[in-house]
Amino acid sequence: MILQNPHLQFTFDHKKTSWSLHSTQKDAPYLDGVQMRLHYQIPKPWHKLKRQTITALKTMRKLRFSGPEIVSSPHGNLQQLTLIPAPERCGLQITLTFALAEEHPLFLWKINLENTGEEPVWIERIDMLRAGFFPQKSFLPEPGPITLRKNIIPDEQGVIRPHPSLGELAFFSNGWQSWSHAGSYGAKDTYRQTKLGFFTSPMGYNTGTPRPKKKGYFASDMFGIIGDRQHRSGILAGFLSQKEHFGSLKVRIDDPLYPAMYMWANGDNARLDPGASLSTDWAAVQFVEIDAPNPLEVYLNAVARENHGARENHLTPDSPLFVGEGLGVRSEERSGWCSWYHYYQDFAAEDIRSNLEKAQEIRTNIPLDIIQIDDGYQAEIGDWLTFAPTFPDGVKPLADEIKQAGFTPGIWLSPFIVHPKSKLARTHPKWLLRNRWGLPVNAGFVWNVFTRALDLTHPPALEYAQKVIRTAVEDWGFSYLKLDFLYAAALSGRYSDPTKTRAQVLRQGMEAIRDAAGDGTTLLGCGSPLGSAIGLVEAMRIGADVHSSWHPAHGGLKHTIRTEPTMPSVRNAIQNILTRAMLHRRWWENDPDCLLLRPETDLRLDEVRSLATAIAFSGGIIMLSDDLTQLPPERLEIAQALLPPMGLRPRVVDWFDAPMPSIMRLDLENETGKWHLLAVFNWSRRKKNLNLELEGLGLDAEQSFYAHSFWGGDVSHVSGGMLNLDAIPAHGVRALALRPVKNVLQDSPQYVGSDLHISQGLEVVSWAATDSTLRATLSRPGQVRGRVVLSLPRPPRRASISQKEIPWQKAEGNLYSFDVEFHNQGELGVWV
Repeated sequence: MILQNPHLQFTFDHKKTSWSLHSTQKDAPYLDGVQMRLHYQIPKPWHKLKRQTITALKTMRKLRFSGPEIVSSPHGNLQQLTLIPAPERCGLQITLTFALAEEHPLFLWKINLENTGEEPVWIERIDMLRAGFFPQKSFLPEPGPITLRKNIIPDEQGVIRPHPSLGELAFFSNGWQSWSHAGSYGAKDTYRQTKLGFFTSPMGYNTGTPRPKKKGYFASDMFGIIGDRQHRSGILAGFLSQKEHFGSLKVRIDDPLYPAMYMWANGDNARLDPGASLSTDWAAVQFVEIDAPNPLEVYLNAVARENHGARENHLTPDSPLFVGEGLGVRSEERSGWCSWYHYYQDFAAEDIRSNLEKAQEIRTNIPLDIIQIDDGYQAEIGDWLTFAPTFPDGVKPLADEIKQAGFTPGIWLSPFIVHPKSKLARTHPKWLLRNRWGLPVNAGFVWNVFTRALDLTHPPALEYAQKVIRTAVEDWGFSYLKLDFLYAAALSGRYSDPTKTRAQVLRQGMEAIRDAAGDGTTLLGCGSPLGSAIGLVEAMRIGADVHSSWHPAHGGLKHTIRTEPTMPSVRNAIQNILTRAMLHRRWWENDPDCLLLRPETDLRLDEVRSLATAIAFSGGIIMLSDDLTQLPPERLEIAQALLPPMGLRPRVVDWFDAPMPSIMRLDLENETGKWHLLAVFNWSRRKKNLNLELEGLGLDAEQSFYAHSFWGGDVSHVSGGMLNLDAIPAHGVRALALRPVKNVLQDSPQYVGSDLHISQGLEVVSWAATDSTLRATLSRPGQVRGRVVLSLPRPPRRASISQKEIPWQKAEGNLYSFDVEFHNQGELGVWV
């Protein structure tokens, strides 16, 4: 049985009950002999309360099939094949559906289960893909001759090959929720995980996903990519949604000859009653070109389509990324201020008012939109409808004042997590999720206490969460809600409704929240399992909290927790800003968390610039979180140079090549021409010299470029196929604009760079240049003071900004810098 489109060929072997997937291209990845299994439990005949585990799908009896047939879907027409084996002895009917998209190089499959028997069935796990060999024990035999190692690989396990001739294997792992680590691993790396056990595990890790400790063994949530760094190809396997089950993956790449991958849907031991049915979410495979400009776009766009278009307000997932309007008219990107990282929980209504007044005062120069009240206004976590003594009038008056001042009022809520000392926990103990011993589950150590979670399958608990959201929107007047600690709705426990998986519970909760908030309200998810919120939120935090220090630090545990992957720190935040950059404007608007500018933190200026650059290049929300009334002017100027946000999705060049990527790239174009923005980070503790090949950056190695440094202001000449960067500061960054060098003896003036905006060019609204004159319109909100660098065919005779004469300085060769100052818009004129 075969399905085929111009990109892929799928084959099902009914004798071995396995399937294979091959590319129609030569030297491409492939999967052979892939197995699937279903793990479920049924009552033991001699004791109804005990259950025995059964494994199905190893072999399938009396197989019936229908198709191939063409069916319509959000992904266009699908060639679809349906396989129906004979029912299990308990009456469990299994249906397998395989599909190839006619318009996309995408393979899909799902499994449907129907209980036609007389007894309930408990679903443990649905193995969607088993390719390669995992030893049953925690250790492997000592490496020996290849012929001996072949003998330990059972044929029936199948084969996975990122390239027919395997080279340097690697794996990209995606963490479960917002704060969870995402990044690439090599065969000699170890899976990053917490050392703090039950203090942090409930927050950052899916209980259904393993946490391997052996080198070369890794895990991932929702999707993962096993690839070959040498041949630059790979295989992405994942799920298009997590409405029904949380999807997990584990891989081994320690053996260069026999990589392995298992992928499954977590059944969570949910009960399938007689007459009931369930279906997995669509599983998917995409063959990946590692160095493609958008290597994961086939899968990521399919996820967006599967989830109702992913609530994208600005661009469709397939829209080209192009900006040519200039910065003065870009108003669709979100920016704002939030109270958390300066005040934390120790603040009052007057602190919001003083920052609101300052935001109004500086708005001409720093055009913020959102004023968000964060944690600390409520009486207790869970008691959202009563207020702390420092907010005697509640928050409605503040929302009114924020709105009257022309800003969007925002508020922080954590509708699914509960403080054990809250009134809610005392008065409604049945609303809390409990474990098998009847005790409240541990939702993680937060606010110096082990927190609790709501059981959203208990109707009054879900109704309360909806009431909180409706009150915040309809009664208080907030149109921007930051929803935090959302993972709490998906913890392992004994739910009031035992027929629901954890993914279904969370999805049900998020749909209820979306319904209560209404379509006119912006929802920002945080601490959320990613797949469960796609299509329901406009924005999503994609990394750990920032912090006032580079590495994690908490009290006297600075050195103990230094390597914690999910704890607040600037380094952890930047990690996921880069590794999840590809999600921006596909699933939602990325939230890279707040920019901290005040000098009083433990961050050096170079580290502040690294955070500012990563946030700006991410294209996501830009939020400030210092006391605006206390920020010195030179620190405010950093924020000013980032606003308005560029809003574009960057390309992370080395996303698959290092545990911590270090190179971001944006390609921009307007009337000044085309240019490339590069951000090159130094994660080491010492200054670093880097020599980067242009070809490795995806640039023309035969082309010469001007490289203008945004933070330093220097200009270098790049030729010979190499970009040489000297003395990048420890934890620092070089933000460069690379423009092709023109022949100045024949061509007109050329824009090289500026310090007016981090884009180093989007501030130019119009550009009219001849061999003797230049007239350009520069646009950026507020009072602007800075420097523009031009390449001129001859020395300038005169220069002006808005008809006011300005001086210039000769840099080197044919480069000249001009000091400009204007308000909102300036007309630059240069005569040569």
